[in-house]
Amino acid sequence: MKIPLSRPDITEADIEEVVAVLRSTQLSLGPKMEEFEARVSTYIGAPYGIAVNSGTSGLHLCIRALGIGPGDEVLVPSFTFVAAANAIRYEGAVPVFVDIELRTLNLDPTRLEEAITSRTRAIVVVHTFGVPADMQSILQIARKHHLRVIEDACEALGAEYQGTRVGAFGDLAVFAFYPNKQITTGEGGMIVTQDPRLAADIRAMRNQGRYVSDAWEQHSVLGWNYRLSEINCALGCAQMRRIDEILASRRNVAESYNRSLSTLRGVKVPVLSYEDRSTSWFVYVIQLDPTFARDERDRLMQHLLHQGIGCGRYFAPIHAQPAYSGVSVLHSLPNTDFVSQRTIALPFFNRLADESVFEVTEALEEGLSLL
Repeated sequence: MKIPLSRPDITEADIEEVVAVLRSTQLSLGPKMEEFEARVSTYIGAPYGIAVNSGTSGLHLCIRALGIGPGDEVLVPSFTFVAAANAIRYEGAVPVFVDIELRTLNLDPTRLEEAITSRTRAIVVVHTFGVPADMQSILQIARKHHLRVIEDACEALGAEYQGTRVGAFGDLAVFAFYPNKQITTGEGGMIVTQDPRLAADIRAMRNQGRYVSDAWEQHSVLGWNYRLSEINCALGCAQMRRIDEILASRRNVAESYNRSLSTLRGVKVPVLSYEDRSTSWFVYVIQLDPTFARDERDRLMQHLLHQGIGCGRYFAPIHAQPAYSGVSVLHSLPNTDFVSQRTIALPFFNRLADESVFEVTEALEEGLSLL
């Protein structure tokens, strides 16, 4: 790939922080984990942070901690990464897919109540591509129906809704630090919450079911090895020190793309600014005009790949995945089906140069002319 879809931003300071841990005597459950948890939770505005080995593990522990189990229903978008629904199924619960808004690509609050039944226990709210969901409307519906709210903020570190960072609204929230995210720990995630009991339970389940007060060989509840190593946490601490710089760099790349693509026919660029929310740029996703067929979107992607330019089909909807062929779709998802056939994620990372943005634009223009 001449221009990859994503690339982690690792500095010498990041490397030095990791090396310092390798020279220490503690590689797990140590001071770097505590520092990383404090840095992220303080940044979000939630008093408790629990580091885990992935965003997926974090979502699983949230479902478990809320007592959601077999037969329970959880509302979730289909237009998102599959982990959001997988975590529900891990506990034998049923993901109930709800359609999205065309403007933000997030859960449509006007479609939530029609999906609520006597078995509904929670809503998983995904802040898609780093754009905050309409938390005010969603929380009103959740309170009305006594539902718990989990924020899947895995793509949205630093995004704000009405002046508050996402992750501070729900009962629980999860962030992820895979190499294509705003900050990376290689692999890793973080759960944040305002609830000390939920925090204690999740902290125990992360560590083989041991509470802080338990002896090492005492396992009070069913648990997993979802720990995040000191090595990963050290990298996370270093990256969090420059989170503002990282977010600004990513916004600059998005703005460069919008300028470059503004006159390209048949292409809809993402919204840069919303009145009541600010985006934390995770990926840069364009949509093709409705006049293009799905196979033409796929042909355009093949053209980009042949030019050495990374791209992705963000997102292939969950309900259409082979692994979900046995899960019933109870409600129509017209916006999900419409959008998912027209989206293309373009190369996007902190240090993507303007010259590369122009090269991607030229390849797109050439590809569009061939359709």
